[in-house]
Amino acid sequence: MCFSAKLFCGRKLESFEDSSFLKRTPKIQFPGFIFQIERDDPSQMPDIIAVGFQEIDTIKEDEWEYLIRKQIQKCLKQSDDKYELLNRVRLVTMKLHYGDLNDSSSLVKIISAVKPKEIYNLGAQSHVKISFDLSEYTADVDAVGTLRILDAIRTCGLEKEIRFYQASTSELYGKVQEIPQSETTPFYPRSPYAAAKLYAYWITINYREAYNMYAVNGILFNHESPRRGSNFVTRKITRSVAKIHLDQQVSVELGSLDSKRDWGHAKDYVEAMWLMLQHDTPEDFVIATGETHSVREFVEAAFQEIGKDIVWEGEGVNEIGKEKGTDIVRVKVNPKYYRPTEVDLLLGNPKKAKDKLGWTPKITFKELVKEMIAADIRLMRTDPTA
Repeated sequence: MCFSAKLFCGRKLESFEDSSFLKRTPKIQFPGFIFQIERDDPSQMPDIIAVGFQEIDTIKEDEWEYLIRKQIQKCLKQSDDKYELLNRVRLVTMKLHYGDLNDSSSLVKIISAVKPKEIYNLGAQSHVKISFDLSEYTADVDAVGTLRILDAIRTCGLEKEIRFYQASTSELYGKVQEIPQSETTPFYPRSPYAAAKLYAYWITINYREAYNMYAVNGILFNHESPRRGSNFVTRKITRSVAKIHLDQQVSVELGSLDSKRDWGHAKDYVEAMWLMLQHDTPEDFVIATGETHSVREFVEAAFQEIGKDIVWEGEGVNEIGKEKGTDIVRVKVNPKYYRPTEVDLLLGNPKKAKDKLGWTPKITFKELVKEMIAADIRLMRTDPTA
């Protein structure tokens, strides 16, 4: 089930009682639409958009996102039936609709009713390793789902009214052909997920050129936050390190330690997504930090946040990471976490985004790791089973 979110103006922000959060912002109306709220990016979307469209004073981005996220979590915990979200969620700037990227009729109904000015398609089966097990489903949602949205926009006669953002991915580069990767770097997908996203990338361009639609691809490199799903390696690391810090766990098992990624913060990247749809012309952009770090480096940085250094011993599947000054093994390699075809080095070149959008990332790699560790320590301290 792919839930969607309509962002709209209207009710007063004073329904959030703590006025200390308020700050002055421009009074600009902005109706927008997000597909898929149940992953990292969409939970970051309302705070960025709120700064742009609230008719009254709005709270700072971090407080805004926190309050909205907590409201959604509260509703999910109170109900086993996610359809009840329609009746339970009462947010200042968000109204929920339900539909499915596999169901064209639901997309047409929602878009026709809402008539949004902007659509952000963040809906996907986005876990690379899982895509090898669910390749057909991944293709249907990630590839054909994008086509269904674009067709729904045209069916509603709104191709000249709606600006469309497609969440593309650095996984398109796969077996990288050049370093760093830019908008002109050839693609070489190495997973069913990446192959499906490649179709979505090109169908977005095709509709832009064939029907003169404002449709763009954001080729976003890895972006994380404390809200990252626990089946992704960064969150798996920070959750495990938090549990180790609280004596709830002894070690963590990982796959390839030497895979390198360009990791940024989801909040920075969502700002870039929004900027792409405010640009004068529809263009595709690479969004990245321009820095690369290995999984090994992420592990080391995470353990340093709890005052522990890791010393590596062995090679390949026999490699282990011990806590310095002890014989305690904190990190193990498990081949079951290897991908059938690995992507070894992703490093993006965000120059075009900087030059044309004025975008640069604000949160550093170290700050990202620190934030994620702190959040997971708080979480595990209150709910070790979370």
